[in-house]
Formats: sequence, structure tokens, C-alpha cells
Amino acid sequence: FLSNDELLEILSQARDPQAVQPHLIKCFDNIKRLDFGSSPTSIEISAMTSQEGEVVPLSKTIKARGNVEQWLTTVEEAMLRTLRERVKAALPEYDATPRIDWAKAEKTQIVLTVANMVWAREVEARLNGKHGATAALDKYRKVAIQQLEDLAMQVGGELSKLERKTFVALITGDVHNRDIMATMVDEKVDSTHSFTWQMQLRFYWDTEEDTCHVRQVNAVQRYGYEYQGACSRLVVTPLTDRCWMTLTGALHVGLGGSPAGPAGTGKTESVKDLAKGIGRQCVVFNCSDQLDYKMMGKLFSGVAQCGCWTCLDEFNRIDIEVLSVVAQQLLTIRQALLAHSDTFTFEG
Repeated sequence: FLSNDELLEILSQARDPQAVQPHLIKCFDNIKRLDFGSSPTSIEISAMTSQEGEVVPLSKTIKARGNVEQWLTTVEEAMLRTLRERVKAALPEYDATPRIDWAKAEKTQIVLTVANMVWAREVEARLNGKHGATAALDKYRKVAIQQLEDLAMQVGGELSKLERKTFVALITGDVHNRDIMATMVDEKVDSTHSFTWQMQLRFYWDTEEDTCHVRQVNAVQRYGYEYQGACSRLVVTPLTDRCWMTLTGALHVGLGGSPAGPAGTGKTESVKDLAKGIGRQCVVFNCSDQLDYKMMGKLFSGVAQCGCWTCLDEFNRIDIEVLSVVAQQLLTIRQALLAHSDTFTFEG
């Protein structure tokens, strides 16, 4: 996802690991800087910093040795491992500490993910309970409203910049969850198999695979653990929910999605926010009539290798002659996806 000039600049300074810093933001979703310590020649990386200035210490320090492309891959692995361990550790901590203190002590992305997991767990516990699911759910809805009021009190008080971002994003998610519960109470949902519950984006900790799974209807996505910093989230409307349901369903069968609609209605933002929700990097790429199949091939091979998403804006601008080749490239990738193969031949 770097231009040739940037790539040459990185490779020409391969001896100095810290020269990569300005380009990190293009390689990762939100790693602005890596913490190399105070010495200018140090090669030990101990933490990653986002654009908002949130610092996440890595679970173990890594060394920037050898070729740039090799140690950057180590950084990527360290990022995924650190976030997974933080999410796993934050789950029991949630139950042990008051919610507000817990949210202040934890990083934004982990707060949002774990809060979603706890919410899904609590709702399902009410639905599977022995005594009146609807009444139990209504009780929990009142608890959730109280939690929202507590968060609102915090936002009105003194908070650091990062804490404020965390609370605002948490409120956005909590309001949506409150609305879902209100709908479920109105519809007298009394089972986890009800479509009203199944259609929601639900987060679970899978003990067998020891990772977080995101479910929606019959689609299961693994959480991606791409570090996103103190991100803000979209307000989720019923239409957003339906778009997401279509997209997760399409991904489940190895397809992509194509949201259609007038300009400026939030098609790209909805896709980006879904990627944020499930911890994936999403590379937005503006297509023009200057595109040729080689550029598209380069993009696709990058996306396939790092497992992130790409959002091809204004896709219909691409020349019809190029589109037929692009369709062929997509078909190759889709067949590999359906076959669950680890490697495939792409453009030779």
C-alpha cells in the first residue's frame, strides 16, 4: 500500500530501522509510531502509538533486525498477539472492577470489543434463563440505561482526551444495544434462536480456538485484532444493521459486497465501520479511468496476503476493458477462498 517512491526511500535506509516511522501509518491501520526507546540507534521496539497518542505496550519487546520487510512482519504479529492477550485479560477484569474504572484503565479498542462480548453474554443468559425471558431482559435493559447515565455523567466531568474518546465511543455502542433490547422486549423475544437476536452483530470469546468470534445470523468472522487506536464509531441505524448483515453474509460464502445508493449517504463509512467493529484493516481505494489491471493486481495481491479488506470507491469508473480482467482476478481469489487454500497462483 506504499508508492514506489516511498518503498525506495525505506529500502535505501534499510540500515536505520527508525527511518520507517513516517510510513507506518500506510502499512497499518493506526500505528503512527513505534517506541524504540530514547537512543537513536536502538532496535528494540517496546510499544506502539496511535495517531491520537494512545500508547499500547507490546506483550514482549521485539527487535528490528535484518530486512525491513521481515521485522515489519514481526511488528504485525506482535500487534495481533498483544491485542488478543489484552482482550482475553480484560474479560475477567470487567467482572471484577466497576465498569467506569475498568473503561478508564483499558485501551479504547479493547473496551469496545469486551463491552460487546459482555453484552452478548448477558443478553443470552437472560434469554436462556428458566424464568420469563422477556421480564429478565427488561430488567437488564434498565441496568443498561443506568450504565448509560453513569457514562453520560463522566462525559460531563473532567476527563483526559483519550478517556473522553473511549467514553464517547462506548456510549455510541451502548445506545445501540439499548435500542436492540427495547425492540426485543417489545417483540417478546424469548429465545436466542429468534431472528431479532440472530441478526445482531454479536461478539463471543471462543474457548476452543481461544479467540474472539463475531457472529451474525449464520456467518462467523474471526476478530482481526488490527490495532485501531482511540477510534470513534458510527451511530448504528437499522439500515446500517441491514447493510452489515448483507456484507457479513456475503463474506461467509466467499463473496464481496457492493452497497449502492446516492452520493454522501455513508456507503464507504459503513463498510469502514464494520471493518473497525471486527478488527480488520480496511484500505479505501479510489478507482479512476486511469486504472489498469496491473495496478489492481498489485492491490489485490497485497490485500490477499495481509488479510485486510479493500473498499473500491467509484468502481464503475474503471474502463470496461480493464473490468473484465479485474473480474478474472477476483474469480481467482474467490476460488482460493472457497477451497480454503493457504496459497494460490495469482497473475503468475
